[in-house]
Amino acid sequence: MRHHKQVERLMLFAQVAETLSFTRAAKALGVSRAHLSEQVRRLEQDIGAPLLIRTTRAVRLTEEGERIRQRMQSVHGELLALERELEHDLEQTSESERQGYSGVLRITAPVLFAERYLVEVCNAFQARHPAVELRLDVSYESHDLTREPFDVAFRATRTPPDNMIARRLLDYVHCCCASPEYLAAHGTPHTAAALGDHRCHVWSGQSGWPLASGEVSLAGGLAINDHRLLKQQALGHAGIIRVAHYLVDRELAEGRLVRLLAHEEGEPNSIYMLYPQRLPQSGKLRAFMAAVEAAMPPRGA
Repeated sequence: MRHHKQVERLMLFAQVAETLSFTRAAKALGVSRAHLSEQVRRLEQDIGAPLLIRTTRAVRLTEEGERIRQRMQSVHGELLALERELEHDLEQTSESERQGYSGVLRITAPVLFAERYLVEVCNAFQARHPAVELRLDVSYESHDLTREPFDVAFRATRTPPDNMIARRLLDYVHCCCASPEYLAAHGTPHTAAALGDHRCHVWSGQSGWPLASGEVSLAGGLAINDHRLLKQQALGHAGIIRVAHYLVDRELAEGRLVRLLAHEEGEPNSIYMLYPQRLPQSGKLRAFMAAVEAAMPPRGA
C-alpha cells in the first residue's frame, strides 16, 4: 500500500513539475489544491529532500525535483503507450466481433485547418460511424503525442518531428487578397512597395508582412488576432489581407476575392498528419486518416 501511495504522489508531483503551478495542476488532475499540496509535501518527506522551491509568486524545481520530473516524463510516456496498446487490442477484438467501429479518437489540429477541412471530415465520419466519439482539440499549440493522449495530430510545418510518422496532406502559401470592390475603388497594387498606399490588415503583433522580396512595413489597417475576422475585412471591401491560401480558396474561386502579388508569396508550408511510431493503428484510426486524405485537394491545386 505504501508503494502504491508513493507512485500516486509521484504522478501528482509530475503534473506540478510540468506546470509549475499547484492551481493549474490541481485543475488538470481534478483534485483540490490543498490535497495536491499535501501529497507533494508527503512525497518530499518520503524522499527526504525538497523537490520544490515555493514562494508567494512562483514555484520552482530543486535539482532533485528536476531529476524526478525528467524520470517521470519517461514513465508517463511508457504508461501512455501501454494505454494506447491496450485500447488497440480491446478494439481489435470488439471490431472482429461487431464488424464496426466504436470508442474515442482524440485529435489535435490548428484552428484554420480544422475550420476549413477537419470539422467537415469529422461530421461525415461520425455520420458513417456513429459509435465513434471524436474529441477535437483546436489550437495553435504543438502537442507532444508521446506524452499527451492524442491519437493523431495535424501540424503546419516544413519539418515534421522525427519521432512521429508523418503524412503530408497539403501544401499552401500565404497570399495577399482583396475584394474586387475594394480594388475598383482603390486600385490594384502590383509591387510590395505599393501596399503602403492601401489599408492592409495584419495579424495581431505584426507590423508588416514577410514577403518574398523582404519584410514590408504596413500601417493604417487593423491588427486582429483572428483569421476569420481578417477574412471578413477583405470580404467587406475594407482592405487587403494576407492569410493561408486554403482559408480563402473558395472565395478566390468564386471571384469574391482577388489574389494579389503572387510573385511575393515565397516558399510553401505544409500541413502534416502525425501519429506515434510505436502506436498500432486501430481500425477507426485508419478509417479516419483515410477520410482526411480523401478530403484534401489535389497537390498543387
